[in-house]
Amino acid sequence: MKGIYLVKNGAVDEAFEVRPLPKQSLEKNQVRIKIEAFGLNYADVLARKGLYGDAPPLPCIVGYECVGYIKEVGQAVTHLNEGDKVLAFTRFGAYAQETVTDSKGVIKIEEDTPIKDAVALGTQFCTAYYAAYECLSLHEGDTVLVHSAAGGVGIALIQLCKAKGCKVIGTVGSDDKFEIAKSFGADHVINYRKGDFARAVLKITGKTRVDAIFDAVGGKTFKKGMEILSFGGANVLFGAASRSKGGFFATMKLLFGFGFFTPVKLLMKSQSIIGVNMLRIGDHKPEIIKLCLEKVYELYQDEIIKPHIGATFKANEIASAHALLESRKSKGKIVVEW
Repeated sequence: MKGIYLVKNGAVDEAFEVRPLPKQSLEKNQVRIKIEAFGLNYADVLARKGLYGDAPPLPCIVGYECVGYIKEVGQAVTHLNEGDKVLAFTRFGAYAQETVTDSKGVIKIEEDTPIKDAVALGTQFCTAYYAAYECLSLHEGDTVLVHSAAGGVGIALIQLCKAKGCKVIGTVGSDDKFEIAKSFGADHVINYRKGDFARAVLKITGKTRVDAIFDAVGGKTFKKGMEILSFGGANVLFGAASRSKGGFFATMKLLFGFGFFTPVKLLMKSQSIIGVNMLRIGDHKPEIIKLCLEKVYELYQDEIIKPHIGATFKANEIASAHALLESRKSKGKIVVEW
């Protein structure tokens, strides 16, 4: 068995090495999985660049989700069996041909479920489900703003919000992403590089503010979002992509970009700011992770949601896969196959 190890922070061409993978011990609540494919998430890019504090010390294997087959189950595991095809969360370790993970973050899937689709339903769709369905109570007729609308989480959010009867406005960073966001149900799409997205939103809504915002960018984007958030609205932050350049000054720019908020201001406007970190949810409320996996897979089987596979790479092309994700030119999910 082999694993793709992150051995050096920085440039993508020097960051990874394929090495033999030692066999991990199996605890009673864990399962061993033979991995067929895994997904990339922006946290992987931050880990590679040394900007993700939760990443294990180098050398390490990163990766949050995989699809494969159960090779072995722990003594206390009752809902999974050897040979089951599964979608699994890993607390790192997915960039490998085999992993051991907590069974609470693993669900059985049908044999005819395409592996690429299943990978895409993991981190990004579960993040979207938790943000839109567990953190909020969206109502029919609500207007929501989805940033990075052509990315994996953005595509998921569009579909989940439309399923609730919401009007969806999406932002993208290039014109070639317009049709992706539109094809998944966005009512309006804004290229934020061509002007002030906040003004564009108010022009679309007739100066009516939005009821919910889903923000993966952070910094000034978040601050501008608060200016167009309605009374009783919620701004859900689930990423800080604007920090990706790294360094002290980039971090300071991000932090000051957010602006300063007082609870009194939120109280007077009956607004909320919600932070979403699925790693923390997995650590402290694993039952929520299992719920999100099950609900997302159910919505997929009912054809209410569908993932978009933006690119597929082989394991020996991991550098190219990372370069594409870091470029922010990718659309949908990036999948890596063994």
